[in-house]
Amino acid sequence: MKYMAIVGMALAGVASAQTVTIDSGRIEGVTLPSGVRAWLGVPFAAPPVRELRWRAPQPVTPWRGVYHADRKGPECIQLLRRKDINHYFGEEATSEDCLYLNVWSPAKARASAKLPVIVFIHGGGFTVGSSGMALYGGENVAARGDAVFVNMNYRLGILGYMAHPELTAESPQHASGNYGFLDQIAALRWIQKNIARFGGDPARVTISGQSAGAASVGTLLASPLAKGLFQRAVLMSGAGVSNNAPSLAESEKTGLEVQQAVGAASLDEMRQLPADKVFAVQRDFQFGESGSVSVKPNIDGYVLPDTIPNIYATGKQNDVPVMAGFTADDISFSPLRGVSTLAQFRATATAMYGDRAQRFLDLYPATTDAEAAHMSRLYSRQAMIEKGTRALALSQKATGKAPFYMFLFSHVQPFNPAVRVKDNPQGAYHTSDVPYWFQTQDALNMFRPTRNWQPYDRALSARMMDSLLAFARKGDPATPATPWPQWRPDSAQYVEFGASVTVQSEDTAQMEFQNQPVNITPGGSPLPRGTRD
Repeated sequence: MKYMAIVGMALAGVASAQTVTIDSGRIEGVTLPSGVRAWLGVPFAAPPVRELRWRAPQPVTPWRGVYHADRKGPECIQLLRRKDINHYFGEEATSEDCLYLNVWSPAKARASAKLPVIVFIHGGGFTVGSSGMALYGGENVAARGDAVFVNMNYRLGILGYMAHPELTAESPQHASGNYGFLDQIAALRWIQKNIARFGGDPARVTISGQSAGAASVGTLLASPLAKGLFQRAVLMSGAGVSNNAPSLAESEKTGLEVQQAVGAASLDEMRQLPADKVFAVQRDFQFGESGSVSVKPNIDGYVLPDTIPNIYATGKQNDVPVMAGFTADDISFSPLRGVSTLAQFRATATAMYGDRAQRFLDLYPATTDAEAAHMSRLYSRQAMIEKGTRALALSQKATGKAPFYMFLFSHVQPFNPAVRVKDNPQGAYHTSDVPYWFQTQDALNMFRPTRNWQPYDRALSARMMDSLLAFARKGDPATPATPWPQWRPDSAQYVEFGASVTVQSEDTAQMEFQNQPVNITPGGSPLPRGTRD
C-alpha cells in the first residue's frame, strides 16, 4: 500500500484538508489553491499482488491513525510511453500495487451537500493509462461547485484481463479475466459506501469514460454486477456494443500463450514472476511495435453473462440515461482513412463494395480531390465509433426506457506549429474532446507549448462542462445555452460542438449503409468471407 504515515509530506502550494472517516479508517486530504479539497491516492481495494495477482479485488485492511491522502497513487504497471507523444504528462510511478482513486470536492461542500458525483474511467486500449494523468484531473470540475469528481486506476493488460484455465478452475464463479472491470466495480462500491462523507450523493452517480474507458462504461451498463452502482452514463468515443469480444474459452487459450511466452510451468509459477517479466511479452498498444501477446476483455459468464448485444436484446441492461458521442476524426480502421484524391477514393470504394460501389458513391458524393478527402474522413468516422454509438442508441431504445443523448465534437484544437509530436494528431482527433469536458486544456502544455489556446476554446469548454454537470444533476444535458434533444430512431439528432454549437441530424441512409459487408481490410487485402468493417 502507498503509505500510511501519521506525518506525511504535502503537495507544494497546498494545505491540509479536513480529516474524513471512511469505511477503512481516517484520511486527510489537501486543499488546493483553487479552494477545492482533494483526497489523492485513496486505496479502494487491497494491493493485487502475490497470491492476489489475477484474483478479484479484495477489501482494504483497515488502518489505525490517519492516512495522508496527499498525492496520487502509482499507475498500474504497463508498458511506458514515449516522451515525445501528444499525451505525455510525465513519468508516473508504476506498480502492481495500484488500486487507488482520487476525490475532488468543492470548497464549500459538506457531508450533507448531496452533490452529484462524476466518475471518470481512463482510456488506453486496456493496456496503458492512469487516473493520475493531468488530462483526467477533477479540480476544475469540482471548482464549479456543482459536483464531486472521482477517478480511479484499474488493472491493465495481462495483469488486468488475462484468462487462464487454472484461473477459471480456482474461481468460485468459474470465470477468469476481466479483473480490470472488477476493479472498476469495486471502486463504484467504495463510492456507494463513502462518497457522502465528501459531499457526494450515492444516488446520483454518473459514470463516464473515454475510449477503453467508454468501452468499460458500456460493459458496466450491461453487467449485472454493476446494478444500482450508478444512475447515469457518459461514453466518449467507444460504445462497447459489439459481438467482437472473445469467449472465455478463446481467452483461456490466449492465457496459455502468455504462460508459454514467459516460460512458466504453471499458474503458480506465473504468480511468482516479477510484473515487468510478465509485461515483457505484452503487445505495445501505443504504436503497434512488435510484441508477443494481445490480451482482451472476454465474455466470462460473470461480469458479462452474455454478449452485450444479447444483454440489451433481452432488456437486462442497467437502464439509465446515457450521453454518448465521438470526435470528427475519431479512431477508425477503415480502408478509406487517409484517402486524399478522387481517383483513390473511387478505386477504394470499388475494391470495398464491388457491385455496391455506385450506391456508396451516391451516398458519399465527390467530384474533386477535396470532396473525396472530406467524404473519406466522414465515412471513416462513421465506420467505427459513430457506428458503435448508433448501435448502442438503437439497442437502448429497443428495450430500455431511459433517454439517450448523442454528441459530435468537431472543433480542432489550436496546435502550435512550432512544436511537433511523435503521433502527430490530426483534426478533431480521438481524445481531443476530453480536456473540454473537464477544462484541463493546460495539461497539454505542461512540458511543451503544444497548443495556442484561444478564448473560444475556454468558452466552448465551459459550455461543454455545463452540459456535463446538467446531465450529472438531472440526467439531461440541456442547458439554457445548449438545447439538447433526445436521440430517437425517428429523430436521430445530436449536438455538434464545433466552430459553433448546433443541433444536427444523422444521415440515416449513410449510417444504414455502414452495415454493408466490406471486401478489403484497412491494409488493402481481401477480407475473409463474412467479415464486416
